Amino acid sequence: MTGDWTNISAYRFVDMPDYQQMRAPLRRFCNARAIKGTILLSHEGINIFLSAARKDIDAFVEHIQEDERFANLTVKYSQSETCSFRRMNVRLKKEIISMGMESVRPADFSGPHIDPLEFKQWLDEGKEITVLDTRNDYEIRMGTFEGAVDFDITSFRDFPEAVRQCDLPKDKPVVMFCTGGIRCEKASVVMLEAGFEDVRQIDGGILNYLEKTGGKYWNGECFVFDRRVGVDVNLNETASEMCWACRAPLSIEEQKSPDFIQGKSCPYCIEGKK
Repeated sequence: MTGDWTNISAYRFVDMPDYQQMRAPLRRFCNARAIKGTILLSHEGINIFLSAARKDIDAFVEHIQEDERFANLTVKYSQSETCSFRRMNVRLKKEIISMGMESVRPADFSGPHIDPLEFKQWLDEGKEITVLDTRNDYEIRMGTFEGAVDFDITSFRDFPEAVRQCDLPKDKPVVMFCTGGIRCEKASVVMLEAGFEDVRQIDGGILNYLEKTGGKYWNGECFVFDRRVGVDVNLNETASEMCWACRAPLSIEEQKSPDFIQGKSCPYCIEGKK
C-alpha cells in the first residue's frame, strides 16, 4: 500500500438509541481535522469510511473508541495518493447496510467468522465448500474468488429472495464474502434461517483476505465505494474508472470501448444496465 492519504473502513452492529444525537458532534470532529468520507448512523450501529492524513485518522479512531460501544473497534487501513472522498457526510439511516428485513439483527445474532488464513488453507486443501459472493453484479465483474458462485443481484435487498430461490446444497459448508464484511453479517443470518447448516463469513471481507494472504485464489481487482473505484491484491488503487452517467465501474479495456465517453456514456449505459 502506498500514498500520502490514509483510508479507513469500520463498522459495528450495536444498539444505538442515541444515533441522531451523535451526528453533529461527529461531523464537527471530522470537519475540524479535514477528514472526508461518510459515516452512517442508525439504531442498529455505525458504518465508517474516511480518508485523511494519518495523524487525523489516528485522532478519529482514538476519539470513536472512547465510546465503550466502539472500544476495540476493528479498523481496516489502506493508503492512496489522493483523498478517496470529495466531502464529509454524516448520515442518519434506517439501516447501516440496507436489506429491508427488520428481523435480521446482527447485534443479537450473526453467522461465525472464519479467519482469511484459515479460509485460504481450506482452498489449499481443496475442502468441499460453497464459496458465495454476496455482492452486486457490477462489483463481481471487477473480480472475485476462483470458483465462487453468486446470485446475480443488482442490489443487496435482492439477497433474501435469491436465497429462497437458490438450489445450493444446505448440508455443504458455505463461506461467504463481501468487500469489508458488513453485508455478510446480515446475509449469514438469512442463510442460517433458511436452513443452511454451516455458514461462515470471511472476517474483514475481501480487503482483509487480500491484506493477510496476498490474494491467492483471487482473480481481478476489488471494487471499493470511493474515488479509487478499485484496488489490486496489494490494496493499491487501479486504473479503473466510474462512469459518471450510470455509475458502473469500468476496467481499462472497457474504457477503450467507443461507447465510453467521459461524463456521458459507457458500454453499460448503452446496454441499459450496469
